[in-house]
Amino acid sequence: MLDHDTCYRALRTRDQRFDGKFFTGVTTTGVYCRPVCPAVLPRAKNCTFFACAAAAEDAGFRPCLRCRPETAPGTPAWRGTSATVSRGMQLIEEGALDRGTVEELAARLGVGDRHLRRLFVEHLGVPPLAIAQTKRVHFAKRLIADTRLPMTQIALAAGYRNVRRFNAEVRRIFRQSPRDMRAGQRHDDAKNGPAITLRLSVRAPFDWDAVLAFLAPRAIPGVERVSDGVYRRTVDEGEFTGVIDVSRLVTRSGDLVLVSVPVAGTPHLGRMAARVRALFDLGADPAAIADQLVTDARLRRLIRRCPGLRVPGAWSRFETAVRAIIGQQVSVAAATRLAGKLVRAFGHPMVDGSPPLTHVFPRPEDLADADIAAVGMPKARAETIRALARAVCDGSPVLETAPSLDAALERLTALPGCSDWTAQYIAMRALREPDAFPAGDLGLRKSLAHGKTTPSAAAVRRGAESWRPWRAYAAMWLWTSPG
Repeated sequence: MLDHDTCYRALRTRDQRFDGKFFTGVTTTGVYCRPVCPAVLPRAKNCTFFACAAAAEDAGFRPCLRCRPETAPGTPAWRGTSATVSRGMQLIEEGALDRGTVEELAARLGVGDRHLRRLFVEHLGVPPLAIAQTKRVHFAKRLIADTRLPMTQIALAAGYRNVRRFNAEVRRIFRQSPRDMRAGQRHDDAKNGPAITLRLSVRAPFDWDAVLAFLAPRAIPGVERVSDGVYRRTVDEGEFTGVIDVSRLVTRSGDLVLVSVPVAGTPHLGRMAARVRALFDLGADPAAIADQLVTDARLRRLIRRCPGLRVPGAWSRFETAVRAIIGQQVSVAAATRLAGKLVRAFGHPMVDGSPPLTHVFPRPEDLADADIAAVGMPKARAETIRALARAVCDGSPVLETAPSLDAALERLTALPGCSDWTAQYIAMRALREPDAFPAGDLGLRKSLAHGKTTPSAAAVRRGAESWRPWRAYAAMWLWTSPG
């Protein structure tokens, strides 16, 4: 709830913890700002507070050019309030309304379109389409300010179908044409190289090192690599294949995640930015998650030792699901070796690839009828991978965002040989379900052991009830526990 007095106190102190959690519309100027805006503090009577940028724009306010609301961390107002809104926001972030309609989005969420609009207005103050429009125009604004890309390329990268619509939206929101906005920007030489660098904001605290420590031993040989604080991987976006780098930049105002993309990948910048945000869980609200979990004595010490922990997501849902199936009942190291063999046998070699990044991960059609057992994998596990690939090729929603966690698990466990552990792990990482919880995981059970007694999966599941809806984050903290 946006209490006026509480929001104004946060605005007055310019507390970075509130950045992105609400926006301030100033009635005397018609501008809306982030809580950390360096401008002169407006009077309380002239302030109106909004849960998200789209709501401020819907009320007629234009974005501040000093604090740049489009660079704020993702708005977490929807998290923990409505599961349907949460899943809807996730799909919008992935571009569902760039290519489809609100009716199609509602169908994917298992609700009617009128009910979906009503939920969005209740929790965010605006309907889904307004959220999608703000997402597009804000991403375009960042590209205008941070790159020298032609306006036509920016429009396509941001998800606009034509330049005319792009120009109209920018003028409506920012009261300036795209070219006028760029005229006052300064560009350094680094922005003219063979790669484009995107800057993605993230809410503090953010344990970058812990995310890399999780990803490094699971990096698929030939596809991914973690080295010197940088995550690198091959990407396959239809006609574009290349290598991207993801790193961290520490600034006075907080951490930024830098994504370096070859210029040839420009048409796919929006989709790749969304995938990086998912992979590094940049939309999480660590303070809200920790506030609930820290009440448990078993987690309190782990949270204080490692604040800002994220649940690493997936660059490709199919890739992560296959990697999870390979990892059934084997060590992380053994699963990584098998994944590398799978890539060498069925992946696509990079035309300009160089060791150690030489392949893109196999597509579903590459594995649907492949002799996967030939790489040294048990036949049952190979058949599970083939079944998953065939399901994806046939248009099954097995790896799509489901109306609920239970529905997602039901789809996954329907695959032959897909265990509950595998389904929970896929839901946790690939589907970004914050309450997924592989209770039978041996590592989790050992971390909760008392003396020499390791609890059963059922006991772990019962003990984790108080951690809802953040059980996936609790699992990450337990996996990082010493020993």
